[in-house]
Amino acid sequence: MLEIGSTINGTYKILNKIGQGGMSVVYLALNERANKQWAIKELRKDGIQDFEIVRQGLIAETNILKKLSHPNLPDIVDVIDEKDSLLIVMDFIEGEPLSKLLKEHGAQPQENVIEWGKQLCQVLKYLHAQVPPIIYRDMKPANIMLKPDGNVTLIDFGTAREFKNSHVEDTTCLGTRGYAAPEQFGGHGQTDARTDIYCLGTTLYHLVTGHNPAAPPYEMYPIRYWDENLSTGFEKILLKCTQLNPKDRYQNCIDLLEALEHYKELDESFHRSQKKKMIQFSLCAGFTLLFGLGALFCSTKIYHIKSKNYEVYLERAAQSSLSDEKQKYYKEAIRLNPGSSKAYFAMLGDYLKDEEFSIEDERKVSSALYAINGSARNIDYLKKNKEEYIPFCFQMGINYFFKYKGTQGKYTAKNWFYPVINTRVKSIDSLQKKRAEIYSRIGSYYEALGKEDLSGENTIAGYNRFFEDLSKLNQNEFIDVGNKTTALTLYNEIAVQISNHAENFLANGVTQEKIYEEINKIENRIEKLSDDKNDAINKKINHLKNNLINAKRKVEIAYSSLSRRKGR
Repeated sequence: MLEIGSTINGTYKILNKIGQGGMSVVYLALNERANKQWAIKELRKDGIQDFEIVRQGLIAETNILKKLSHPNLPDIVDVIDEKDSLLIVMDFIEGEPLSKLLKEHGAQPQENVIEWGKQLCQVLKYLHAQVPPIIYRDMKPANIMLKPDGNVTLIDFGTAREFKNSHVEDTTCLGTRGYAAPEQFGGHGQTDARTDIYCLGTTLYHLVTGHNPAAPPYEMYPIRYWDENLSTGFEKILLKCTQLNPKDRYQNCIDLLEALEHYKELDESFHRSQKKKMIQFSLCAGFTLLFGLGALFCSTKIYHIKSKNYEVYLERAAQSSLSDEKQKYYKEAIRLNPGSSKAYFAMLGDYLKDEEFSIEDERKVSSALYAINGSARNIDYLKKNKEEYIPFCFQMGINYFFKYKGTQGKYTAKNWFYPVINTRVKSIDSLQKKRAEIYSRIGSYYEALGKEDLSGENTIAGYNRFFEDLSKLNQNEFIDVGNKTTALTLYNEIAVQISNHAENFLANGVTQEKIYEEINKIENRIEKLSDDKNDAINKKINHLKNNLINAKRKVEIAYSSLSRRKGR
């Protein structure tokens, strides 16, 4: 045996003995360098008959565990083949075996046993899904560790084997009598997934009844023989698991797991209550149908009345010339049908006739969006109607990005663009999603610029990326979509940003030629946007021309300054 306090392989210090079986001893060890505890299983070569068979079993356990990864299985980290013993180093599983729980407290609560059964089913399902399948073959309470969090871990893979299609039956008979299936003891065919189902059944039987199938009377009665309060559904499951003929058991762990998750539905009491409910339902159904027809008529009538009133309020809002009165009508329409975007868009269109989204406009829109309506806010109802909510988000993002007169419009816009970027609704096309993505990214730059203004430091890591995104916005594919006002607003935005950050762009590797190229694109498009009949458009064009001239001047100054610094 290993000495307490000794160090193995220069790495693992033996702290104390934590378990002992018929062929091995388990120690708690500490890797002092990593400050981590491990379990070390020692198999001594002297005094064990057929040592080579046992050794092969442990080597099989090692090889199997090395390639597995599951939350209910331990990891193996090292194998040490010493002169007098074979040592396997694996995860130390904090907790105690279910066999100890049985010994100290007897039968376990049914709900706990079923939950452990479901976890073990998941482990077996994982093992059986390996290629080739791994058959555990030694399920029993002593090989199941209950951790402090209530979950279980399956340990000891010494009898596990890989299923081989070419084998008629197992060459080695290993397993624990009482828990093991008949086919594990030769002459009954090769062990397979159904063998593990039998072993799990006997294990759950022991846990829920407290009666060891390996002890007198050496027979497994139906579990309600021991406790009539146990579930008849669970009893049926365990009886099916432990059939002598593998063909009569559950054929895989998926079916067994499904049964465990719905064991109450197999109960006789469940079926009786369902029958009673069916009779009650039949009696109520006639009355419900009668009342339902009346309710349907009434609800249809109410829906038509609401729809009509909704349109009436929108029409009144459109005809009103008073701002407060308009707001009142919009709110009434939204209250009637908060999941429709029509009233929201009508309200926005009204407030944006001057092509500005003022702080007062924002206050009115927010007041309508976030008003409580029954058990939720208006916007919560709209969010459920994705096909209309996402286009509304896009429009709100555009309003904040281009037309908002407050200081935080650009990076408020990105919050509205976010749902657009991540949507798949048909009401938003790929071009709008692209625009939303770039607008959102530029909004992030503005957030950084706001911090820069407060701190006096350069907080944008890459002005070259900022310029690349501005260039993408300057491509035809983005500009040609909107109206002239939107295009001019965007062109003006690009010109202003070049003016404000020309020095930063140049310092971050953007060439003077690239900046001029973007300015020239805008200059070449201006004439196409002119409109002799629209003074507002022409005013914006003149404003844009002045900003482009200013941008060129700022680039020249920044470039000259940069050249002088490099010349030094």
